[in-house]
Amino acid sequence: MAAPEVARERPAIRLVIADDSALFREGMARMLASKGFEVVALASDADSLLTVVADSQPDVVITDIRMPPTLTDEGLVAARYVRATYGSVGVLVLSTYVETDFAEALLNDSGGRSGYLLKDRVADLDELTDAIRRIARGGIVIDPAVVAELLSRRRVRDPLRELSDR
Repeated sequence: MAAPEVARERPAIRLVIADDSALFREGMARMLASKGFEVVALASDADSLLTVVADSQPDVVITDIRMPPTLTDEGLVAARYVRATYGSVGVLVLSTYVETDFAEALLNDSGGRSGYLLKDRVADLDELTDAIRRIARGGIVIDPAVVAELLSRRRVRDPLRELSDR
């Protein structure tokens, strides 16, 4: 008689959350912990984000694009560094605004395991948790509003316009 199989519980996805807003950062950590994620570290700026990623080796980093000190693109720069340095760590970039240049920069060099969502999507916890799980599995997640903006942008030089009707 064979021994009964023991159900294996999947290990929790390990997260690092970086945002300069303590309220947003802490709130997101609590929401995600309640859904079974393991929040291993929090960061308030890009430098501390890079330190905690090196120390904790999470499965996914969630970061804002605009972080101190200049509130321009420090979070994006850190996200790109994480993807280049730690190939197994996924990155989900959150932004209040559709910033297509930033989205393209992240996605062009990601090779998967990355995403770009608007912070408004955080209001739908199921959508956020699904996005994190997809990124952890190697997928790419892009906010529909970002996709729409990317598709509506016109190329600076469209080689098809140089073709004749024939």
